[in-house]
Amino acid sequence: MATDGDPRVLLLMNVVLSVALAALVVWGLDLIDVLTFSWETVALGAGTLAALTYIVVLR
Repeated sequence: MATDGDPRVLLLMNVVLSVALAALVVWGLDLIDVLTFSWETVALGAGTLAALTYIVVLR
C-alpha cells in the first residue's frame, strides 16, 4: 500500500531544498563575480525554483 504522503511535508521540503540550492548557486555566482550575493536574490531564485518544481510535480 503506497501513499503520497502529507502535502505539507512535501511543500516544506520543496521550500527548504529550493532555498539551499538557490543560496548555493547565488554564492557560486558571487564567487566568480557574476552576481552579488544578497538574500533578496536568494529568495527570488528559491521562489522561482519552488514554483517550477511545484508545477512540474503536478503534471
